[in-house]
Amino acid sequence: MLPEPASQFGKGDVIADGVSAELDSLRRVARHGKELLNEIQEREAERTGITSLKISYNNVFGYYLEVRNTHKDKVPQDWIRKQTLVSAERYITQELKEYEEKILGAEEKILTLEQSLFALIVTEIQSNTFVIQQNSSVLARLDTLAGFAQLALSNKYNRPSINIGNTIVIKEGRHPVIETLMAPGEEYIANDLYLDCDSQQIIILTGPNMSGKSALLRQTALIVLLSQIGSFVPAKSAEIGIVDKIFTRVGASDNISRGESTFMVEMLETATILHNLSSRSLVLLDEIGRGTSTYDGMSIAWAIVEYLHEHPEHRAKTLFATHYHELNDLEEKFERVKNFHISVKEVDKTVIFLRKLVPGGTAHSFGIHVARMAGMPQEVVKRAERVLKKLEAKDNNSSKADKKGRVTLNDDAVQLSFFQLEDPLLISIRDELKELDINTLSPLDAFDKLRSLKKKIGL
Repeated sequence: MLPEPASQFGKGDVIADGVSAELDSLRRVARHGKELLNEIQEREAERTGITSLKISYNNVFGYYLEVRNTHKDKVPQDWIRKQTLVSAERYITQELKEYEEKILGAEEKILTLEQSLFALIVTEIQSNTFVIQQNSSVLARLDTLAGFAQLALSNKYNRPSINIGNTIVIKEGRHPVIETLMAPGEEYIANDLYLDCDSQQIIILTGPNMSGKSALLRQTALIVLLSQIGSFVPAKSAEIGIVDKIFTRVGASDNISRGESTFMVEMLETATILHNLSSRSLVLLDEIGRGTSTYDGMSIAWAIVEYLHEHPEHRAKTLFATHYHELNDLEEKFERVKNFHISVKEVDKTVIFLRKLVPGGTAHSFGIHVARMAGMPQEVVKRAERVLKKLEAKDNNSSKADKKGRVTLNDDAVQLSFFQLEDPLLISIRDELKELDINTLSPLDAFDKLRSLKKKIGL
């Protein structure tokens, strides 16, 4: 069989060359007929000395040799004369007749012969199915192990230690995919991780957006998975107690056709995890509860951590990444809950992501900084910073509740100028004025700027 045979007989070749001498001959006749005719013509011309000899074809007697009258005395005895013309004679030979029969029926014979050979191959395979399956299984294992070996060698993986304990210890673990996508000269920041069922069962992982929380969750799952399928792992060392299930809740998608929102899918997946975990399970939860209101989401996340810690039968090892910094309080309430965060460094309103896992919680997400990095319009970023200040001032008694208990922002909490600038138009005008350098502004430029500002506010 060809490596990539035609989809059906008659639409291309199915059987490879060299399998059948008859099939190869038919293909040569069908596809290289002109070359074969030239070979016959050259051979006969050399044999007879008739330099003007040529082979032609008509519907009356097929292929023929045409000889000019000046050379008819050189015609061999085995040629059969078929037609006499005024200045030439036409002959046929046994070789030409056989060639004609071949070329006219070659395509049909090729189709029949390929089908016959294919049927023989299928019959042979059926009689050796067990042996072929065994060989395929061995080759598949060899291919997988060779892939593991090549990957470990090229990416500096190390052999993990698998044991029957219930502890996961990873030293300088890396994400096997992300590290291969790093820019030249940039090095992936490795992290250590420890989880067990007795002292550090649940890690509450906080940290800024884009700091690498999700990458840490994923690399942990991949290192555990790779170690248990027989591969070396992207870490300096790893001791993995056997894990029976890896549960992940790290993303969701709407299923509108079934009436399921993103939050509904998130809750369904989380419920499945909580109903099927065991003490040997690894649970990875990323931003549980973010699809609903802040207090609802935080309450659900809190309750899930409590459930995982207080489960009557199982102590599933858990990594819980969240922006609900209130969950850091759980460390004081439950002995096997520990707080960690991905560290950053802030220098002159610029955030440097250190991507290092360190003990302790954090209460800053740097979301507005990420918005600025994403190219959000400056008006939006500046407004977000002002609103954030008001919300933070709420904790310092700068907010009040209405009669229904709803929290409202106190506009007096942040005084922007001698009058309150809440209108986006006024805010943009103020920003333009702040950017003006009156020391270098000519009278004409000042007049144009004033006219432009008056036009903005409709005067």
